[in-house]
Amino acid sequence: MSQKPTKIAKTDTVEKVAILDAGAQYGKVIDRRVRELNVDCELLPLDAKPEELTKFRALIISGGPQSVYGKGAPKYDPGIFALGKPVLGVCYGMQLLNYHFGGTVEKKPKREDGQFPVKLDVACPLFQGISDESEVLLTHGDSVTAVPEGFAEVAHSGDLVVGIADASRGLYGVQFHPEVDLSTDGRAMLKNFLFGVCKLSGSFTVINREHIAIKEIHDTVGPTKKVLVLVSGGVDSSVCAALLHKALGPERVIALHVDHGFMRLDESKKVMRALEAIGVKVHHLDATVDFAQAYTEVNGKKEGPLDEMVSPEIKRKIIGDTFMRVTQKMCDSLGIHADDVFLAQGTLRPDLIESASKMVSGNAECIKTHHNDTQLVRDLRDLGRIIEPLKDYHKDEVRALGTELGLSEELVWRQPFPGPGLAIRLLCTSEPYAPAGREVVQAELDALCEVAGLAKDFSCCLLPVRTVGVQGDGRSYAHLVGISAKAHDGGLALTAADWKRLADFAKVIPGRAHSVNRVVFLFGKEVQGLVNDVTPTTLKQEAVKKLQHADDIVTQSLRKHDLMRKLAQVPVVLFPCPFGIPGAHSIGIRTFITNDFMTGTPATPGTHLPLEALLEMVKRLQSSEVKGIARVAYDLTPKPPGTTEWE
Repeated sequence: MSQKPTKIAKTDTVEKVAILDAGAQYGKVIDRRVRELNVDCELLPLDAKPEELTKFRALIISGGPQSVYGKGAPKYDPGIFALGKPVLGVCYGMQLLNYHFGGTVEKKPKREDGQFPVKLDVACPLFQGISDESEVLLTHGDSVTAVPEGFAEVAHSGDLVVGIADASRGLYGVQFHPEVDLSTDGRAMLKNFLFGVCKLSGSFTVINREHIAIKEIHDTVGPTKKVLVLVSGGVDSSVCAALLHKALGPERVIALHVDHGFMRLDESKKVMRALEAIGVKVHHLDATVDFAQAYTEVNGKKEGPLDEMVSPEIKRKIIGDTFMRVTQKMCDSLGIHADDVFLAQGTLRPDLIESASKMVSGNAECIKTHHNDTQLVRDLRDLGRIIEPLKDYHKDEVRALGTELGLSEELVWRQPFPGPGLAIRLLCTSEPYAPAGREVVQAELDALCEVAGLAKDFSCCLLPVRTVGVQGDGRSYAHLVGISAKAHDGGLALTAADWKRLADFAKVIPGRAHSVNRVVFLFGKEVQGLVNDVTPTTLKQEAVKKLQHADDIVTQSLRKHDLMRKLAQVPVVLFPCPFGIPGAHSIGIRTFITNDFMTGTPATPGTHLPLEALLEMVKRLQSSEVKGIARVAYDLTPKPPGTTEWE
């Protein structure tokens, strides 16, 4: 039985916080954290006018990729600081607060991208009840070098100022991100700001999200039109399909499963069974050939076919646009007119934030282009033909909604799988990634290894591929670094303590060698210096099948060791490093622990991941089960600086 909408008690003073977005990919995470503390909030552009902000009890200014002193700095109205409201500046927000009131901000040789311990002044109201040392996420190249009159330095990372406060005016700034999981006391800091500094009551609660989403479906679609939903079998699209099924009934929902040729091994069969089990009738289309031979237009130029492309962005564009064309073709074959159909997508809030969608913010720096948020989809959205009932949800909220809808635990807890599938887990290239200055970067790595006390047992090498990352709130395509063991066992005998040392070192490298955004451990014999050889690779079926089998081996081990719920996501990547074996590739295993899917850490073997599970995966992948695999690499990179996916 459906519940009535939740009523929120009205008070004389609305307890609402404004989040002013300076372009951070974590903007919506701030929103989510504030709402988790039962405080209403709204995400607004940084240049909001003071008169628009009078109804809010406090302001939070987000991070962003720009420099406060740069020509591209986001515009803001100085009058927002004359409103007399409490302000919390986060990352860029702290620098803006400092800069506005007369302090100085400068670019320093040392940048910080990752989780670091900071020292806190626990007398500061923001840090009450918290230890004087705390692990936080830092992502910055600029630093505060002098604080304004009336402000105190209240947090430090080494010799860098990472916290400022003028308690008398309720003005606080932190260089780190309290909103993310990697900041262990971040929730307590936000709580101190909202309830200690701002004196809010925390009386805002929102329940029955299912009712709200169903109402939006009814209001958007109307009483007669049908909805087409593309279901991959992942959590998001499955919950979306189930929600539409409940809202509109089976006759008005057209569920289409498109096999684009980049699914996991036998995934299409599993998708059909899972969705039919909850009563959703699914039309299946094998479009493997359509996708492989697909073209699209990018910036006025025809690009394709897909199975010959190497550019990550072009691959995503072709896949996204082909999804739309295949959908139209299916509608025509079923006798459905496009004007009578809406396209539903299981797009989540982080998807839109990372794609810099204007639905979330006009400022958000583009971290990646999503297959379900291409320009074609944006055009359809502008015409009112797209419905995204989960666009205000995060992954954990989608799982909760799926459970409410009666979906099976197996389906609800299926690990996230990108719409483009294995196409973006197969790194394509026609030549080595070898920009000028590689020798300098390699020398930096060798020096860091020495300083860390690891050179006796391990070596670092710069690999000839690049991966995507997030550094300083912006997207980076940067070097991939491999660490290998000097021992004859090739790393198979590493202990939990060894892995902890390597994980700590992997956090240090991108902060010192800024052209690096990802670090892996390479099983097998030692690799020294620059690696220059690659296997030319595109999305041909031979490479896809190799990755499908490798992915299936990893998935089998995850299930066997009961790790499917413990690890939020485990992408398996095929990358074009043959290490001297002609035509071979290597496999990357990217374990990921997260609650918000915006930040996270790799599972440390021996701590979060049983050593026997990892060794089982490695030995099977290096055996003859999958032909043409030169090495297995274990990803040691937190997010940031490395994104969840490599591409």
